[in-house]
Amino acid sequence: MKSRDYILSAIAHRETDRVPVDFGSTQSSGIAAIAYNNLKKHLGMNGGSTRVYDLVQQIAQIEDNVIDLFGGDVLDVGRSYNTDRNNWEVVTLPDGSKAEYPAWFKPVKQADESFFAYDRDGTLIGKMPKGATFFDQTVFPYQDGYPDDYRHLPAAMSKVIWSALAPSPWDHIDDEGFWTGLREKVLNLRAKTDKALLINCGCSFFEWGTFLRKFDNFLVDMSTDQAEVERLFDALMEQYMQTLSKVCRTVGDIVDIVRFGDDLGMDSGPFMSPRLYRKLFKPRQKQLCDYVKNHSPMHTFFHSCGSIYKLIPDLIEAGYEILNPVQTNCS
Repeated sequence: MKSRDYILSAIAHRETDRVPVDFGSTQSSGIAAIAYNNLKKHLGMNGGSTRVYDLVQQIAQIEDNVIDLFGGDVLDVGRSYNTDRNNWEVVTLPDGSKAEYPAWFKPVKQADESFFAYDRDGTLIGKMPKGATFFDQTVFPYQDGYPDDYRHLPAAMSKVIWSALAPSPWDHIDDEGFWTGLREKVLNLRAKTDKALLINCGCSFFEWGTFLRKFDNFLVDMSTDQAEVERLFDALMEQYMQTLSKVCRTVGDIVDIVRFGDDLGMDSGPFMSPRLYRKLFKPRQKQLCDYVKNHSPMHTFFHSCGSIYKLIPDLIEAGYEILNPVQTNCS
């Protein structure tokens, strides 16, 4: 069996002679750049590059030989981008080890040794304190209230660090011919590997509520202002369906898995009751999953941090086939 066969067999609940492995096909199944350097040092692996492709969380793009060493069976299609060495610049990580950032990303070191990240118009969108290993969000576009309409939602989202510093392929979404180029790159990757291919589409609701309104505000909103929450979710849904339809048309016949995500859990349980999840989230997540299954052969992957044990039956009914991660320190 090939790597792809192991993945597809697991999704179909068919027993195989080994457990398939995902090492780095998403930011949520990858490894931080500092830890990656330590891993390579421990293994006595010299050379290569530690390329930080998720700039917010400082996650490394795992190299092919390391994936193979650990028996990885899945690849993110985003690795087909920024492959030229000129696309990257060497930087020093907080522990003193070396890595590479995309050449366009130039955080500014401050006198206190923290780093500030700015967007193209000079807005401060993220900060990484001295000694920290990830950037904190600093712009919350709807912190002071919801807008009257959502005509400018894409512009508001672009000010949020998670969108402004999006990993590949979405850092190229504004390139001319992006969708044609995406198909060409994915076809080329498929021809070179027997591993399953995954594309990350995000499509979160809870997370974007917190990104736009700020965490405390949005937690209150879910109980006290559900009409506004649903209006925001419907506006987000319009954005998601536009992108998802293009993904299905462009690479749905080549990619094996589409990855969605929304951090619904704390260490002790979900942020919302199952009743509230069923009202606000489940119908929209089902719509996303149904669209994928009606317009492509791709399988659906859902990431959530925290303890979401109480929501698993509903997630299955919504249409998710893969759940990541199993967070062992949750109750």
